[in-house]
Amino acid sequence: MSFSDMKQRSKTNLASLIKETEKISNPNTFGDVDDRYWRPELDKSGNGYAIIRFLPAPEGEDLPWARIWNHGFQGPGGWYIENSLTTLGQKDPVSEHNSTLWNSGIEANKEVARKQKRRLNYTSNVYILKDPAHPENEGQVKLYRFGKKIFDKINDLMNPEFEDENPVNPFDLWAGANFKMKIRKIEGYSNYDKSEFEAPSALLEDEARLEEIWKSENSLKELVSEDKFKSFDELKTKLERVLGLGNLSSKVESDQGGFMKDAPFDGGKPYTAPPKPAVESTNDGDESMDYFQKLAQEA
Repeated sequence: MSFSDMKQRSKTNLASLIKETEKISNPNTFGDVDDRYWRPELDKSGNGYAIIRFLPAPEGEDLPWARIWNHGFQGPGGWYIENSLTTLGQKDPVSEHNSTLWNSGIEANKEVARKQKRRLNYTSNVYILKDPAHPENEGQVKLYRFGKKIFDKINDLMNPEFEDENPVNPFDLWAGANFKMKIRKIEGYSNYDKSEFEAPSALLEDEARLEEIWKSENSLKELVSEDKFKSFDELKTKLERVLGLGNLSSKVESDQGGFMKDAPFDGGKPYTAPPKPAVESTNDGDESMDYFQKLAQEA
C-alpha cells in the first residue's frame, strides 16, 4: 500500500476502528468472534427482533443441527468455560468431579455440583430474512447457536401435541417455516417465549437461489470433531487450577475413584428445590447463552 493510499484510507479509518471496538465491547457478540456466527442484537432495553429460516443439513451431513454440551463456572483460580467431552460420548473431568460431589451426600457439595453442571446448546445454519439492527446480514447464511427453549419450539412444530395440527419440518426449504424471534429481557436474561414460527411456505421461489443457499451452508460436523475439544488431561489440569485444588489425582478417594468430596463451596444462593437424582440436566434454556456472555465479560 502506497503512502497516498494510506492517506486516502485515513478518512475512513476512524469509522472502521470504532466499528471494531463496538464488536469487542458489545456483549451480544460473545462467542461469535468467528464471523460465520450470527446473533440478534438487543436494544438498550434488552429486547430484540429478527426473522430467520432454519436450513436443512449441509451437503453430505445427516442432521441440520450440532448438539454441544459445555461448562461455565468460576473458582478461586479463575473461570472454567469449556466444551464438555460428553458431547463426544467420552468421560469428562467436570462430570466425574460433579458426580463425586453429588454422591457425597453433603448438601454444600451438591450445590457446587449444581453450579458446575453442564449446559446444552445447539448450532444450525440459518438464512437471515430480517435483521433490523444489522440489515447487511439479510440474505446471508450464518451459523446460529441456541439453547433448549428454541429447540423445544422446533420439536413442537415437528411433533405437534394435538390431532388437528400437522407436523412441519422447519428445516425444509420448500415446506418449512420462517421463525420470528421476539426477545424480551426478563430478570436479566433473554426470554424467547413470544418467538414463533410462521405458516409453512417456501423460503424462496427461485430454485437456483435455493440451491446456492444450501451449498453455502457451513459444516456442522466440523463443530463436533475431536480436534475442537481439549483432551481429558488438558481439561483436568485446567479444572484443578480453576478450583485451586492442586493435583486432583493425589486427592482421589479410593472407594469412589473420583475427585475429593469436599470441594470448596462458593457461597451461592441456597437451593430450596427437592434433591435431584443426578446433577446433570438437559433442562437448560436459551438463558444459558446470556449466562456464558456474563461469564466472558467478568473473566
